Amino acid sequence: MDKITHLIKLSVGTESVESLAAWQASQAGRYEDGLPRHVTRMFPRREAEILAGGSIYWVIQGMVQCRQPILRLDRVTGSDGTQRCAIVLEPGLIRVATTSRRPFQGWRYLAPADAPPDLPEGRRHEEDLPPELAGALAEIGVL
Repeated sequence: MDKITHLIKLSVGTESVESLAAWQASQAGRYEDGLPRHVTRMFPRREAEILAGGSIYWVIQGMVQCRQPILRLDRVTGSDGTQRCAIVLEPGLIRVATTSRRPFQGWRYLAPADAPPDLPEGRRHEEDLPPELAGALAEIGVL
């Protein structure tokens, strides 16, 4: 069995898990397969580890709040002729235990041991706490 690696990425300008889902839904018509994707300048070198079951963990308002399984990594050419990577994602967002995360640029690798666990099924449809409250609770270990 291959080693698994995840990615973590800031969802800049996103207010909530619901707004990320809405934005992804609005972009579905841009691609023939309708699958959500995130296009980035850098192509991950650890492709095999990511495709062995990795997810992208989304940081929203300074908190890791959800993830999406990664289906494939496509090489694409940007409108400026630059080679880029389209991280093709499974539709739908899986909520995870809210975890505080400092800002960073681009994406980063995330070891499975460092990834927040998925929320139990019964809690996946709860409304988001205000970011300040979620951050404070996560900081003291309540979330």
